[in-house]
Amino acid sequence: MSDPLKLLAEEGVSIWLDDLSRARLKSGELHLLVREGDVVGVTTNPTIFHNALRDSEQYADQLLELARLGISASDVIRVLTCGDVREACDVLRPVYEASGGQDGFVSIEVDPGWAHDTQRTLAEAALLWWLVDRPNVMIKIPATPAGLPAVTACLAKGISVNVTLIFALDRYHEVLDAFLDGLEQARDNGYDLSRIASVASFFVSRVDTEVDARLDMLGTDHARMVRGRAAIANATLAYEAYERMLRGQRWAKLAAAGARPQRPLWASTGVKDPAYDDTRYVIDLVAPGTVNTVPEATLAAVADHGVVRGDRVTSSYEEARSVFEQLAELDIHMSDVAEKLEREGVSKFQQSWRALIADIAATLASHRSAV
Repeated sequence: MSDPLKLLAEEGVSIWLDDLSRARLKSGELHLLVREGDVVGVTTNPTIFHNALRDSEQYADQLLELARLGISASDVIRVLTCGDVREACDVLRPVYEASGGQDGFVSIEVDPGWAHDTQRTLAEAALLWWLVDRPNVMIKIPATPAGLPAVTACLAKGISVNVTLIFALDRYHEVLDAFLDGLEQARDNGYDLSRIASVASFFVSRVDTEVDARLDMLGTDHARMVRGRAAIANATLAYEAYERMLRGQRWAKLAAAGARPQRPLWASTGVKDPAYDDTRYVIDLVAPGTVNTVPEATLAAVADHGVVRGDRVTSSYEEARSVFEQLAELDIHMSDVAEKLEREGVSKFQQSWRALIADIAATLASHRSAV
């Protein structure tokens, strides 16, 4: 029986694990996944770090040492998370080298509290880039109106960027423009464009969760027919926009200067509705030059019973447009859905970050009181 993960790689799909913890690093589990070729990258976010630091004893000794220094909870979090990301970068460095800088990346996100502050986002991104100090780190910046200028500025400084929390096609067009602007400035600033990497993280399952809830409220036969189709249609049309960018003159000039495309990355690919196949957001979004970042359960499901049927995207543009038209007829507009999801996405990461700071602050206070 063919290995689904190997077949995905043959189709030009890179699988990145959407998880990182010190326990995964110290146990050798990440090393094994990388050595076996099951994953070629790692992504993180504030929720992942909160879960890792809250649930693992791996951080206890270091937290005790940091408590003695009297530094803030925010700075302690930077030390811990950047340390984990640096070690993960080292685990994935062979992939980075073997792929010529195509894969082998580990993403770390800026403080989500700065999602609406361009200058602080830029400053935080530059700090994380310096602290991790590895060529295969990507700095995650949310695709908010304030985040996009920071994306451009980071790329212009030679910083690799993962643009995250993309839900809307209109916003994705702005992301592509920010990417092109940044690389053009980097070229003019004398940077080697072949050393600058970027992905655009288009969120998937959350779209179906929101749209399906609206369809279920309608309760009509027409609504039921469209159920479960919005997320893949949204991502499909994003890929069409990506292909259009690759045919443009701006990209042609950058490619001639050695630039790499900003690959579409499908994020939030864990299936939340048990009525759907648990591999659908991987198998149904196969397209050349894409990244799919998967939680551990989805990785296991794909490896166990995923059926890879080749490129499922580039022949589906008209079908995707039809889904959007049907939704509009039902008075469900994707721009409204995306606006709500972006607002909620930023808020959820901010809540996770605040909760993480509170947990770490409490731990530090406990250690200091015991001294």
